[in-house]
Amino acid sequence: MNTPNYQAAYNVATRMRNVSSSAIRDLLKHAAEPGMISLAGGLPAPDLFDFEGLAKASADVMRDAPVSALQYGVTAGQPDLRKALVELMNTRGAAVDANDIVVTTGSQQGIDLMARVMLDKDDIVCIERPSYLAAIQTFALSEAKFVGVEVDDHGMDVDALEKMLDTCAVKPKMIYTVATFANPSGATMSLARRKKLLQLAVKHEVFVVEDDPYGELRSRGDSLPPLITIAKEIPGATAWCGYVSTLSKILSPGFRIGWMILPAALRNYAEIAKQGMDLHTSTFTQAVAARYLESGRLYERLPSIRASYKERNEALADALKRHLAGALTYVQPDGGMFLWAKWCDTKINSAALLKFALPEKMIFVPGEHFYADQPLHHSIRLSFATPTPKQLDEGIRRLAVAVAKMRISSTDGIAQAA
Repeated sequence: MNTPNYQAAYNVATRMRNVSSSAIRDLLKHAAEPGMISLAGGLPAPDLFDFEGLAKASADVMRDAPVSALQYGVTAGQPDLRKALVELMNTRGAAVDANDIVVTTGSQQGIDLMARVMLDKDDIVCIERPSYLAAIQTFALSEAKFVGVEVDDHGMDVDALEKMLDTCAVKPKMIYTVATFANPSGATMSLARRKKLLQLAVKHEVFVVEDDPYGELRSRGDSLPPLITIAKEIPGATAWCGYVSTLSKILSPGFRIGWMILPAALRNYAEIAKQGMDLHTSTFTQAVAARYLESGRLYERLPSIRASYKERNEALADALKRHLAGALTYVQPDGGMFLWAKWCDTKINSAALLKFALPEKMIFVPGEHFYADQPLHHSIRLSFATPTPKQLDEGIRRLAVAVAKMRISSTDGIAQAA
């Protein structure tokens, strides 16, 4: 029996019609190809996963507390995990209480909850230029409008932000920032800028959301306090500041464990919104994560994790000097997972270049995907997180080959966007 070739014309929600799929997620299918070197996704290095420690924590949970680990839990998060996260936040210089924390299914859910709680259609969100792609997606699903603030070596340009806030006809409702080792720029906001950002938030009554997935991965320099810590020194600022983080980059992304710290009124709304999404984050993974954090193994392993990413960070910078000297402008980040660069020849289109890199068995993310509007087509994001130092060198060598082949094949020596 033949099935008719029928395609339903679904009347999908308006908010879905102008939201694109993640370019990074789309590239992952190429990352699995044999021989491919991926400098695209910011995937944690699998050789840094603590298989033994996590296996023991899982076994301990199933031996000691199987019922609570497999039963429904409370929306805000299981008490043991919230207590363990308090200790982790203390190491980051943020004194919080367990009741301040809402456990989320990855930090991405925390961003989504903030959008659901705070944003109506056409509300304005200030984001960095460039900014985290998945946050742009989330805010776009809320049908928000974007105002971009340029980023330099010291993070968001808060002087430019100040001018915008002083002159804008419609006040933004939210400012979103990855203040430490930003994705994709790699930049870290200076202490002076952090203070001024919070002062502006109070003055203009705009809520600041700090997303902190990478702060533990410092390669060099001294750590800076989270905004929620600095806010305690600025009158009124604690009411206009929230924090989102995750265990994905330091423990395992498969756990999907994140958390958010918010003023009490917003925290209550976030819990209500989460009830409508998933009731609560997996009780089993919460239990295992809590047991693992309580064991102290994460704190024992963090120095070696940081050392490994530092080695990869330096290997990528060395490879760029070796194979693409003078071709790119960039600042080597002090930590995190990403190096942001721009082609000195501004006619080079990174999206077009990717088509030449794929046959060479290497991939990256064209920088244009990290802009809500007016993208820089000659920008490029390179992730040093997953490949080994040897693979990073080979990957950049292949990128240099791709650049050479693109120049030869194009009519005018430079490939333009298709």
